[in-house]
Formats: sequence, C-alpha cells, structure tokens
Amino acid sequence: MSGSSDIRRPLGPGAGASADGRGLVRRRRRWVAYGAGAVALLLVGSGVVGWVLYAKLDGNITPDEAAAAELARYAKERPTALVKDAQNVLLIGSDSRAGADNGQYGTDSGTERSDTTILLHLSGGRHSATAVSLPRDLMVDVPACRRRDGTRGEPMFAMFNYAFETGGSACTIRTVEKLTGVRIDHHVVVDFSGFKDLVDSVDGVQVCLPEPIVDRAAKLRLPAGRVTLDGEQALGYVRARKSLGNGSDTERMDRQQRFLAALVDKVQSNDILLNPVKLYPVLDAATSSLTTDPDLASLRGLYELVRGLRDIPTEQVQFLTVPRESYVYNANRDQLVQPEAEKLFEQLRTDGPVRVSHRLPMKSGSAESGDHGPYGLRAASPTPPAPTFRGNTAADDGCG
Repeated sequence: MSGSSDIRRPLGPGAGASADGRGLVRRRRRWVAYGAGAVALLLVGSGVVGWVLYAKLDGNITPDEAAAAELARYAKERPTALVKDAQNVLLIGSDSRAGADNGQYGTDSGTERSDTTILLHLSGGRHSATAVSLPRDLMVDVPACRRRDGTRGEPMFAMFNYAFETGGSACTIRTVEKLTGVRIDHHVVVDFSGFKDLVDSVDGVQVCLPEPIVDRAAKLRLPAGRVTLDGEQALGYVRARKSLGNGSDTERMDRQQRFLAALVDKVQSNDILLNPVKLYPVLDAATSSLTTDPDLASLRGLYELVRGLRDIPTEQVQFLTVPRESYVYNANRDQLVQPEAEKLFEQLRTDGPVRVSHRLPMKSGSAESGDHGPYGLRAASPTPPAPTFRGNTAADDGCG
C-alpha cells in the first residue's frame, strides 16, 4: 500500500480549486455571473410588471372621441385661449345609473344629466388652482347640439344640466364657453362608482359635521364632529340635497366644495403623489371610470396636466360657486349675478388672481368691489386688489 497516494497536501491559496487559485477565480466568476443574471431577471421582471401596470392604467381611461369630433365642427366659434400656460378643465359628475355598480342609485332611464359641474382653472406656472361650481339649475343659453340619437336640437334657454342630457360633454363644453368666454382645454366625466372608488383608494376622507346626520335616502347615519367617510358615505354626503342643511342646491354645492377641499388636503398630506405604493391604487380608481378628451386619455396626458399640482399650497387651492341668485321667473332656478359673474370670468380668461373668503355673505356669493379689499376696506394701493368671492380653500378646517 503506497502511503504517498493517501497523504493530503496542505491547502494553499487555491483552496478547493487548484494550487494556483484558478478554480476559485472561476467559481467567483460563476457567482458574479449568477448574481448579474438574477439582477437582470429582477430588472426585466420589474420592467414587465411595470409595463403591465402602466398598460392597465392607460387602458382604464375612455377617450371621448365623439365630443372631440363635435367640438372640431364648431372650432371657429369657440373662444381663444389667452394665456398659454394656463389650463381650464371641465369636471363633470354624471348621474347615469347605467352599469351594475350604479344601478343601486336609481333606475336607468336611458338619459343622464350633469349632477355636478366644476370649471377648474390652473394658473400659468401652477401657482394656484380655482374650482368654480356651476349650478345645475342655472338658466343659460344652450346652443344647437347634436343629440345622443344623432339628430340636432335647436338653441334654447334652459337649465344648465339640460346641455349634458341633450348633447353630452360636447354640448356642456359649448354651453360653458358661451356663458363664460373661457376656453375649455380638457374635460373629465366621472360617474358614481368612480367617485366612491377614488375615496376608498385613499382610505376615506375626513370631514367636519356641525351636527349629526340621519338621512335614510342617502343611507347616512353620522355623528357630529370629525368623521372619516368611506366611498359610499361620501357619495351620499355630497349628493344629498333635500334632507341636509336648508335643502338648497347652494348648500349642497358648498358641501361638495368642502369635501373636495378635504380630499385634496388628504392626498397632499399623505404624500400619495410621491409614493408609488400609495399612488397606484389611487390612479387605478381614478382612471377606471374616467371619460376624457383624447389628449387626456392616457397616463402621460394626465401626468402632463397634474405634475405641477403637487407643489400648489393648499391655501392656493380655492373653491367657490359662480355668483348667482334665484331666477326672477322661478325661485327654484338660478341666474347669474352681474357684474360679479363677469368679473370672475374675466379673471379666469386672463389668468388673473381670484380670492375667496367664507366671511362674505351667503346671498349670491358676489365679489367685493374692485376698489375695495375683501371686507369692504379701501385698498391702500392704487392697483385694484383681486376680486374676492365667497368660498373656501383646501387649507380651511371645517371644525375651526
């Protein structure tokens, strides 16, 4: 038996491989290769997942091609945008009961009206955002519009929400442009289900209730004070009309504005716009029930619109109702208060400053004189101050 063949040699620098260490180098190279491959796989996998999520969100949005075609037909009569970087977006809340998720709110009659309409003005440079509610009962001139069945109607003087019932978003846009002289750059239509999902995606929105709410029609039973509303409760809260407050549409619009202000504050305070994990469910909910103009009907389009909004201070996100009063021939309808309404429209057209204050009287929501400050005090500066309207900001605390 030869002992030399059984003698184990000391392990040198190439331990486990070869005396010169080349085996160890090869092994290290294999591990580097495996590690690089794993990283590459993760990157590719992440890229695929990211693309799938992007494609899903991108496909959620419905482009309003019919409205685009109709607006192109009347391009020459539409107002001209006066400030390049400013944007005006018409937000339309549809009361359609079509679809399984919306059927619980009533029977689908085959028509839909604009339950809520807001003209959102984003200032040039995105220093401020002003949301102006347009009452559905406001008496306005509705132009001749293409009806949903393809026929064309005649111009008529009617309630504002008749425009959406008759000719959809295109007719509503043309009516708003005729009323205000403001060029509408984009529009967004959202239904009941989409509103609920958006509220739920941010884990509810806190509002302040001055007194308890017990409303069978709206399915609400809420205590006074600070209450966090889920999507279903929020929908009942912003839609209720006859059983909350004084039963007027003015009180309902005030409530909607306070809720939207609270929603904006929630999104900004929770850094949702900066956190992909928090942002995805919000985007999924927000896009799933949207119908928009073709330019907005993509994530890129929406991003281009809102990318500067996260830097707007909440005190510069303002909500108000267009100055209006009871219609002279019917107390259940509204008409504009002039010249206050025209002052507001002029500021929106020219991207001029607008101020809001909840201290102004309820009547008509009118603006103070251009020669006076927000509470009737004469301005010290020879330059007239911004007209002030009754309203609130996203920084206002309803419990304050």
